[in-house]
Amino acid sequence: MMHGTLHKYFHWGAIASLVTLIFWCLLWETVVAPLQPGGSWVVLKAAPLFIPLYGVIKRDVYTLQWSSMVILLYFTEGVVRGYSDTNATSALMAWGEAAIVCIYFFCAVLYLRPYKKAAKRMAKELLEKVNKVSIKK
Repeated sequence: MMHGTLHKYFHWGAIASLVTLIFWCLLWETVVAPLQPGGSWVVLKAAPLFIPLYGVIKRDVYTLQWSSMVILLYFTEGVVRGYSDTNATSALMAWGEAAIVCIYFFCAVLYLRPYKKAAKRMAKELLEKVNKVSIKK
């Protein structure tokens, strides 16, 4: 397994970008450019981001895998609102959200890459063993 400095940076990048995204969404919908003055229920979009946080911190491979897919919903929201919001500040916050999601996605994928390679290698070795046993019979 790759446990070098770069691998650690990808892990810390995933954690930092996820935490940043949580705060970004909270600030966006409460202070910086809420949909309604004083804030709205849209602030609750930050709540699902807390679900994978513990697993990401603990380096749980499964959590990093599914969260790297779920996070793309936030990317979609960022791009759609970046193009469609009439409030320039809100549009800028939306593009920021999309950028933070990209950082998380790439950090998570690059962190998981050595695990995926190891899993493929182990599956190949197992398949070779199974084929050898079935040929001997």
